[in-house]
Amino acid sequence: MSAETAALRLGTTVARSAAQAWLGGRRREQERRMSMAELVELRVPGLPLQRRVTRQFEEIADAVLARLAPFIEREFRALDESGRRAVIDGVCDTIARADLSDAAILAADANPAEMVRRITGSVEPPVGLSETEERLYRALFAECCEYFVRIVRGLPVYEERALTELLARTTSLGTEIARILEQLPDRSLFAPEGTDRDGEFRRRYLELVSTTLDEVELFRSTSDRSAAQARLSVAYVSLRATGDDGPGRRARARSVPVPRPDMSDWEEEFGESVGLRVETALGGASRVLLRGEAGSGKTTLLRWLAVTAARGAFTGELAGWNGLTPVFVKLREYSGRPLPKPEAMLDSVAGTITGVMPRAWVERQLAAGTALLLIDGVDELLDGERRAVREWLRRLLAAYRDVRVVVTSRPAAAAADWLRREEFTALHLDRMTPPDLASFVRQWHHAVRELGEGLPCALEELPRYEQSLLNSLKDRPHLQSLAGTPLLASMLCAMHLNRGSQLPRDRMELYRSALHTLVHERDAHRNVPSAVDDGLSLKDKLVLLRDLAWRLSDNNRTEISLEQAGVFVGRKLTGMRHVDEQDGGVVLDRLRHRSGVLRSPAVGRLDFVHRTFQEYLAAEEAAEEDRIGNLVERAHLDLWRETIIMAAGHANRPQREELLGGILDRAEGEPRHARKLRLLAASCQETVPEVSQELGARLDEAVERLLPPRRETDPVALAAVGVSLLRKLPRTLSGLTEKAAARTVETVALIGGEEALALLAGYIDDTRDDVVSALIKSWRYFDADAYAHRVLSRMPLERRSPELTHPGQWRAALRLPSLKRLWISYPFEGMAALAELPSLSQLAFYSLRGEVDLSPLPRTQPELSLLALLGDESMSFRSLGALAELPQLSMLILGLNGVCDLSELRSGPKLTHLSLWDVPEGVDLGALSDCSGFDGLDIFGQQKCLPRGLDTVAALPGLALSLGNVDVATWLRSPGFVPPKVRSLSLYDCVLPEAPDALDFPGVDVHVH
Repeated sequence: MSAETAALRLGTTVARSAAQAWLGGRRREQERRMSMAELVELRVPGLPLQRRVTRQFEEIADAVLARLAPFIEREFRALDESGRRAVIDGVCDTIARADLSDAAILAADANPAEMVRRITGSVEPPVGLSETEERLYRALFAECCEYFVRIVRGLPVYEERALTELLARTTSLGTEIARILEQLPDRSLFAPEGTDRDGEFRRRYLELVSTTLDEVELFRSTSDRSAAQARLSVAYVSLRATGDDGPGRRARARSVPVPRPDMSDWEEEFGESVGLRVETALGGASRVLLRGEAGSGKTTLLRWLAVTAARGAFTGELAGWNGLTPVFVKLREYSGRPLPKPEAMLDSVAGTITGVMPRAWVERQLAAGTALLLIDGVDELLDGERRAVREWLRRLLAAYRDVRVVVTSRPAAAAADWLRREEFTALHLDRMTPPDLASFVRQWHHAVRELGEGLPCALEELPRYEQSLLNSLKDRPHLQSLAGTPLLASMLCAMHLNRGSQLPRDRMELYRSALHTLVHERDAHRNVPSAVDDGLSLKDKLVLLRDLAWRLSDNNRTEISLEQAGVFVGRKLTGMRHVDEQDGGVVLDRLRHRSGVLRSPAVGRLDFVHRTFQEYLAAEEAAEEDRIGNLVERAHLDLWRETIIMAAGHANRPQREELLGGILDRAEGEPRHARKLRLLAASCQETVPEVSQELGARLDEAVERLLPPRRETDPVALAAVGVSLLRKLPRTLSGLTEKAAARTVETVALIGGEEALALLAGYIDDTRDDVVSALIKSWRYFDADAYAHRVLSRMPLERRSPELTHPGQWRAALRLPSLKRLWISYPFEGMAALAELPSLSQLAFYSLRGEVDLSPLPRTQPELSLLALLGDESMSFRSLGALAELPQLSMLILGLNGVCDLSELRSGPKLTHLSLWDVPEGVDLGALSDCSGFDGLDIFGQQKCLPRGLDTVAALPGLALSLGNVDVATWLRSPGFVPPKVRSLSLYDCVLPEAPDALDFPGVDVHVH
C-alpha cells in the first residue's frame, strides 16, 4: 500500500464521517449509520443538488489526502506492506465504530484532543500491532480526529429548507475546507502539535541556559555568598586531553592517511601526538567519553560547552557546533530512580519553563541531529546504575543516531572502552601543565577582578598578588605538582589571596585550609554579624558538616532534600548540649548560606559545592567515629576511592594499620578486585604521614606487583599514587620491554615535580623509538627551560618532532642543537621569527589563525622538505606562491577551512605531493591544473562535500589521487562527468554510489577504504 493510497482511504473515511455527522447527526441512529450516498439521496432534494453535495465531499476527501500524504510518506518507511495495511485498517475501523454524533462532538467541546480521549476510552483499539505500528496508529488516528473536527466546524449549519440557498452561496465547500486544513500545524510523529512555537521556546530556553550555567565557584573569601560565583565564560581556561582513539583532527588524519611510504615516520607522529586542547579533541568526534580525576574540570567543561552552544559562540574546531541545542543532564539527580526520557532532560536546567515546552520538542532536536547532549557524572552513580546508563545511552542513540554526546566520569568508574561498543571516543583530561597553571592563575584573578568587591585586598593590589603567586609556583615546584587540577588550583589562588605566602605543602593541607576559610574564617575575620551571633564555632560547624557528608556518602548519594538534611542536623544537635539553637532546619539554613561549602542545586535540594569536600569530610568523620571497617568493606567500590585515600590521612596510626592492612588482606583473598585494591592501598601513601615497618613492607610488595606499567591506562592510574611511587620506579629502563619502558616514562611525567624531572633525565640514553617519543612528549608537563636543558638538549632529535604547546617553549627550542623537525600547536604569529630556529627539514603548524604571510619562509627555512599549515576557520594565506621558492620542499599539507584561492600555488623544484585538508565546496580545484609536476594529491573535504573543479584534477594522467570525506556519488552523477584519467584513486570515508561497478574506470587502480 503506497502512501497516497493510504492517505486517500483515510481522507475518504474522514470526509464520509463528516458528511454523516452533518446530514444525519440530528436524526435517528439508523439514519446516522447510512452510507454517505444513501444520506445524500435521503436528505438532499433533487439529483443536481445531490451530485453537487457529493462532489463537495470528494473535494474535502482530496484536501485531507493532501495533508496526510506527506505525513504517511515519512512514517511508513519503517513498516512493511502488512504493517501499513494493519495500521490503516485499524484507524478506519476505529473511526467507523466511534460515536461522531452531534451530541458526542458537543460533549467534547469540539476539541480534537478530548475527542481522541473519549473515543479511545470507548472503542477497543486494534490488536496484534507491533510497537512501531501502534505508535503510528495513534498518531494517524489523532490526526484524523483533528481533521474531522475542523471539517465539521467549518461546514454550514444544516437546515433542510435552506439547503439550496446555502449550497448556492458556497461555491466550493471543498476549497474552503482545504483552506482551513492548510492552517493546521504540519504534524508528524515528532511534532504531534506542530512546530509553530519551536523557535520561540528555543530562544527562551537558550537564554535560560546561558544565564543559569554561566557561573563558577572561585572559593574565595567574601561576606556576600552570591559574589563568590564568577561568570564561567570569564573564568574558563582551556585544558588538554589525550585519548587512545586519537583525539580531534588527528584522528581524522589517521583515517585518511597520506600515502607516502617515505614519510611514514613523520605521519606516525603527526597523526598520534598527544595533548590537544580539549576543544580541538572534541571537535573531531560526535560521541565522547571524557574521563578525568576529581576536580579535573569535567563538569565545568560541560557547563562551558552548554553556555557557549546557547550563545552560538564556538570557534576553531568547534565552530561547526554553533546552532546546536545544549541538553545538560546531571546523572546524580537520577540515583535511585529511572533515567530521564527525552521530555524530562531539561528539568534540571530549565524546569521552570518546561511546562510551556511544545510537545516532543526535545525529541525533535534529537531526531534532527541538532542536540548537544551533555551527560555529567557517571561516577556519581552506583555500579549497577552505571550499567543502566550504558543501556539507556544505547537505546537513545539507536533512536537518534546523529546526536552529539559528551559523557563524563572519573576513570575508576568508567574504563576507556566502557562505551566503545556505542562508538564513543575516549578522552582523558590531563593534569594541568605549568603553562596551563599560569593561564589559570591569570584567568582566576581576572574573574575576581571583574567581581570588584568583597576582596581581602585593595583592587589595585590584585596584580601584585597574582604575580607573587606565579613567582611562588615557579620557585616552589611542589606547588605545581599540587595544583594539577582546576579545583586545587582555584583553592590555591584563594588561599594565597587570603594568606599571602602561607601556602600548603600537600593536598590534605590544602583541603583543610580551604574548608576552614570557607566554613568559618571568611565571616569571622570580617565580623559578619550573623556569623558572630550564630553560636557555632569552627569545630561545631565541621562536626555538623562531617556528619552530613558521611550520611550522604554512606547512602551513595551526592544530593539530599533540604527537609531530610535538616532532620539529620537536628539529630546531631541533640548531642551538642553547648549549642543553644537546637532547630536543625534553622542551623542548616545558616550553614547553607554562610559556610561556602553547601549549596542548593535545585529548589528543595542540598549538596556540597564540590564532591571532593564531601569526600574529605566523610573521610574525617570515618576516622573520628572509627568506621574503618566500613571503609575496608567498600574499598573495591569506585565511589569510595577518594574518601578512603583521605581517610588514611585523617586516621591515627592504629586506624591506618587497620585500613591499609585490611585492604591488602582483601587483595590477597579476592583475585577479582586484587589489582584495584593494591592500587588503592598504594595511592593512600599520598596522604599517610607514617606506617609501621611491617605495613610498609606490604605496601612495597603491593606496588612492586603493579610495576612496571604495561597497559595504556596504567600511567594515569599509577600517577595517582603520587611522588612516593617515584622511589619504586627504576633508575634505568634497560631491563624493561619497549612498551613498559615508554609507559614508565609517561607515569613519571604525570607525577611531575623536581624528583620526576631528575628521574627522566636518567632515561635519555635509551634510544628505543617509543621511549624517545614518550620523553619528547613529556616536555609539556615541566618547566620549558628546565626540561629542555636537562633532557631534550642531551637527546638526538634529528628524526624526532618535538611539539611546542605554548610560547614559553619557543626560547627553549632555540637551544636544542640537534633540532631538525618541529610541530607548533599553539597560535603562532610571524613567520619571520623562524629565522631564530636552526635550519629545519620538517615543520608543521597546527593552530594558525587569521591571515598568514608565507613570504618569509624561503628565507627563514630554506631546507624544508615537508611543511604543514593547519589552523582554524579564520586562517587564510598571503603569498602562497612563495612556497614554490623552497628548493627542497617535496610535500605540502594545507588546511583550507575557509574558501582559498589556489591559483597562486605552483609546483616547486621538488614539490611532488600536495595534501589539502578541510576543503570546502567553494574552493576551485581547477586552479591546480597547472601543477602537472605533482605525483600525489590528497583532497580531504568538509562534511561529505563536493569541491568544484574535481574533474580537472581527476583528468591529470599519472597522478595518485586520494579523496576523503567527499561526495563521490554526486560527482559521478554530475552533468558532463568525464571518467578520471589518474594513475590510482583512493577513497576514504566517502559517499559512494550504490552500484560497485560505477567505480570501474579503465586504467585506474581504485581502492576503497
